[in-house]
Parts: sequence; C-alpha cells; structure tokens
Amino acid sequence: MSVSQIIIFPILLPLASAIAMLFFRRSVMVQRIISLLTSFLLLTAAGVLLSAVISEGVLTLQVGGWAAPFGITLAADLLSAVMVAVSALIGLTTVIYSFAVIDSERERFFYYPLFQMLMMGINGAFLTGDVFNLYVWFEVMLISSFVLLVLGGTPVQLEGAIKYVTINLLSSSVFLAASGILYGIAGTLNMAELARITPDLAQKELLAVVSVLFMITFGIKAAVFPLFFWLPASYHTPPVAVAAIFAGLLTKVGVYALIRFFTTVFSHEAVFINEVLLVGSALTMLSGVLGAVAQYDLRKLLSFHIVSQIGYMIFGLAVHSPLAIAGALIYIVHNIIAKTNLFYISGIIERICSTCDLKKTGGVYARYPVIGILFLIPALGLAGIPPLSGFWAKFVVIKAGFEAGEYVVTGIAVLVSLLTLFSMMKIWNEAFWKDMPRKDYAAGENSYDSMGIGQRVLLFSPVVALALLTVLLGVFFEPVFRLAESAALQLLDTEAYIVPILGGKE
Repeated sequence: MSVSQIIIFPILLPLASAIAMLFFRRSVMVQRIISLLTSFLLLTAAGVLLSAVISEGVLTLQVGGWAAPFGITLAADLLSAVMVAVSALIGLTTVIYSFAVIDSERERFFYYPLFQMLMMGINGAFLTGDVFNLYVWFEVMLISSFVLLVLGGTPVQLEGAIKYVTINLLSSSVFLAASGILYGIAGTLNMAELARITPDLAQKELLAVVSVLFMITFGIKAAVFPLFFWLPASYHTPPVAVAAIFAGLLTKVGVYALIRFFTTVFSHEAVFINEVLLVGSALTMLSGVLGAVAQYDLRKLLSFHIVSQIGYMIFGLAVHSPLAIAGALIYIVHNIIAKTNLFYISGIIERICSTCDLKKTGGVYARYPVIGILFLIPALGLAGIPPLSGFWAKFVVIKAGFEAGEYVVTGIAVLVSLLTLFSMMKIWNEAFWKDMPRKDYAAGENSYDSMGIGQRVLLFSPVVALALLTVLLGVFFEPVFRLAESAALQLLDTEAYIVPILGGKE
C-alpha cells in the first residue's frame, strides 16, 4: 500500500462501521464497541496521515485510477491533515462522553451509525480536491446532522431543526448554483485545475459573482454575520453530546472551506473578498459576544460564543498574511477543543442542577470543586488568558492585525476578548460561585448523584483530556506555531497544492 492511500481511511472507516452497526440494531452494546473501536482507528489513521504529510508534503489519491482533473481527487495538505486529526480526537471524546449521557432510546434508533456518518462527511469535506464532491460531503453532513438534531422528537428539537435545515438547504442551493456556473465558465471543478486556470479566464466579472456566491454559502455554514441566526436557535436543543460535536466541528468545516477557496481556488479574488470578510469578521465577533452576554441559558450562551469566535478565524483569513492565516489555523484548533469541552461541562452542570438556566443554578464549586477547575481551563482559554492555548491564538491573530494596519477591527477583537471573559465569569458566578437557589440538588435517574462510578469516568475522561490539551497547546506553543506557519505558507503557495495533483502540465 502506498503512503497516499492512507487518505481514504478517514472516510472509509466511519462508513464501514456505520454499515456494520446496522446489522446489530438490537444490540446497543455491540454498536458502542464498534463505534469506540472505529474512533480509535480513525484517530490512529489521522495521526499517520498527519505524520506522512509533514514528512512527504501534499498527498493525493485519484479514486478509481482516473487522472486529475477528470476523476475524483482526494488531497491532504497540512491544513487538511490537521483538521482530520483534530476532528478524529473530538469524535473519540464525544463517543466516550455519549456512553454516559445518550439515553437508550436514541441509541436504539441508530445514534452511533448516524454519528459515524457525520464523521465521514466531515472528513470527506476536509480531504476532497473537487468542488462538486465538497458539495456532496456537505450534504452528507447536513442529512446526518439533521437526523441527530431531531433524534428524540421533542418539540424544542423539532423547532430548532426546522430553522437549522431550512437555512442550510438554502445554503446548499446557492452552493449548487455557484458550482454549476463555475463549471460553465471553467469547464472543471477540480480545485487544483481551477487554481491553475481561473487567473487567466476572461470572464472576470462572472468569476467575481461566483466567488461571492461561494462566500455566502460557506458564510452560512460557518455562521458568519449576518448569516448566523440559525445557530443559536438550534444548537441548544439536542442532547449535549450532539451539541458538543456540532459546536466543535460543523461550523469549522465552513471556515475550512472559506480558507481553502480564498487561498487556493479564488486566490486572484482575495483582495475584494477579504475586504468584505474583514467587515464581516468584526460584526461576527461583536454580534456573537453581545448575544452571549445577554443570555442566561447556559447552552444558548455557549452557542452565541461559537459565532463570536468564528469572527477571529475569519479575521485571520481577511488579513491574509502568512502570520494571520497561521493565527487563524491555531485559533480553529484551539476553539474546537475548548468549545467542545465547554459543552461537555455544560452537560455535567445540567446533570447536577437539572437545568441550564443560570439563574436557577449555583453552588457547584462548593460541592464539586474539581468541576469548577475543569470549567475554568477552557473558559479562560476561550477568553485568551495566558498560558492557555487561546491566549496564543488571539495573540497571533491580533499581532497580524496590527502589522496589517487594521487597527479598528483589531481593537474590536481585543474588546470582544474582554467581553468573552465577562460572559465566562457570569457562568462562574451563577453556576459555580453563588449559593444554590434551592435547598437540594436534583435527584432522579438522570441526575449527577445517581450516576455510578463507571458513568462518571466516561463523563469526565473526555473533559480532563481536552482540558489537558488546552494547557499543553499553550505551554508548548512553539512547535504548534511552526506547524501552523508551515500550513499557512503552503496555503498561500498555490503551486504547492497544484503540482502534486496535476503535475507540471499546462
């Protein structure tokens, strides 16, 4: 087996496991074992892929043996490989966390096969080298995420799902239309071929329109202002394990697509698009954090923070220097880890207090101080407190903004960081520090106190692992930065992506 063939494993492993689990519908335990084993194998394959890309450069696989640009191309550069590796880690921790929090009814109705199909769609989106197949992987993600969102069928889930699927179907329609127009102009949808020929195409005005259409569709997926309203209306409705994987990964696929398209495919349109994204990033940061500050529902508050933090990533892309894009990549990795962990912890708080209403919570630190410490690590990381990973991510992005002379948006980024700290401290004061407003903590079969030691281990092991990673990424930041810097330089050098896929042909 050649080194490049490892690219297919992050797609095939979850697909094969999802199909295998369908044969064990009546045995939830077997489904759990298959899903856990698949997640471990996926993390291993992602690690091997990242190691191979670091040592060998961009890896490509032409599915079916058809040479690019005529066949289906899979490609892994540093950006793709890092995203697959982080996604595999989050997938593994979410599977373990799900064992403790997902009820048996949802497990019987194919929760684990749907979860693996979602992971397949995410990995496919990161690894595809073709615009139309990116659309296909987005649809795989949409279908599996929609079913996970409504699994259980509660009224609040259905309400959130209607908003979620409506806006995402609109986004998919724009994506498909843009892809069709682009194919009509260029005669290909292979990303490497597009990167090679689009700068010389005569229809510049139409290409500019197409680039805006792609910006809109990916902006919806990434929840960029003013296209974010569907996210806080839906992400608080499903079980916390589902909300965590959504919060950690789904919007980041949209950010990845924006970065991929406007550093590789439409690099010639970057000046115009970056001006639009710069304004959008400022408004995304502000609207998200102000929405979070106004919330007292814990999961809604965290959902608004997803929007706010997306703004920093878009800011890095909009500045478009090697340092800024490196900062955006670091920020993506940091935010995936910290945001997923905060949703995990919100599930623990909900188990303890039987509510996500911060006004009705309290006293968690007095009774469970370890939970308070575990909360502070990702919360302070999200706010950018040193030496946690979030500090360095924000430092690099803000430094790049100052170097580019974007003082207004950079100042907004600093202000938003302070407001993020304020909202995190609101959670601390309400849920952890103040006294419990009721006499007793909730008791019942779904309460924290009713959980056995095995369930608590499953609940806490993902939280501890991600909290430790948040610390380690901050303490050992230099190798992280070097990897991100290499990925950014690779992205800005389109020939580094084109040549491994198409060779030297004209």
